[in-house]
Amino acid sequence: MASPEETNTKAGFVALIGAPNAGKSTLLNSLVGSKVSIVSRKVQTTRALVRGIAIEGKAQIVFVDTPGIFKPKRRLDRAMVTSAWGGAADADVVALLLDVRKGIDEEAEAILEKMPELKRPKILILNKIDLIERSKLLEMAATLNEKVPFAHTFMISALKGDGLEALKRHLAEMMPEGPWLYPEDQISDAPLRMLAAEITREKIYERLHEELPYQSTVETDQWQPRPDGSIRIEQTVFVERDSQRKIVLGKGGQTIKAIGQAARKEIAEIAEAPVHLFLFVKVRENWSDDPERYREMGLEFPRG
Repeated sequence: MASPEETNTKAGFVALIGAPNAGKSTLLNSLVGSKVSIVSRKVQTTRALVRGIAIEGKAQIVFVDTPGIFKPKRRLDRAMVTSAWGGAADADVVALLLDVRKGIDEEAEAILEKMPELKRPKILILNKIDLIERSKLLEMAATLNEKVPFAHTFMISALKGDGLEALKRHLAEMMPEGPWLYPEDQISDAPLRMLAAEITREKIYERLHEELPYQSTVETDQWQPRPDGSIRIEQTVFVERDSQRKIVLGKGGQTIKAIGQAARKEIAEIAEAPVHLFLFVKVRENWSDDPERYREMGLEFPRG
């Protein structure tokens, strides 16, 4: 790769912060153009800092998708919130994403209060603009800019793609000059094993979001390339109680089979190879109090 002086390349980190379900993961997937962050109707699904990498001209933009910021109650919640603010403090640009239908609610207020602590350029992204009247939208943008001095305000629909090109171009301009941080063809620094576990976890939530609480996690135990070019993957779904294990398995194993089929299809796409996926469901009591599980998810274990 040529030196930055010759090519004027830019590279930097953008932290996407916002309340749960603001649409951060959908936005990240749209900007990167590939699935790198779990998208779910259930809030608080992004646990670790999943990074997606987008290229815009000569700029490489590394997105840090922080867990949704909310009032932490349990130890896992506290770890996620600490991780979110830590990711924002280390970034070159902090992008606050708000769901305009919710407006400036209690969660948004709590985030806005802490924003001045982040000594980084800040931009405001108002999402789901197709679902609100324009007059209300402009009023909300003005109110938010009075509370926090944002360098720029963008109005987008992450799902429909409206306004994303302008956002990407502007972020590229804000990146510091320097060599690229990742190879050109790399879209995420999350290892494929971790990404595969996230995909399976997403499929569990999609199917069981009513019955199953957050106390479930997925770990990729084996990732074996086979001589025929396919990959054999073994994953364990951990739940906290036997009653939850029965829910995940379903009658005659039908539920876990359907989850496995849906996950296998998506994992094969990101791995660019045929996949043989084997899922096991185990009860691990109080896994959310085990420091080792936090390390595997890329989170700091909160003491106390």
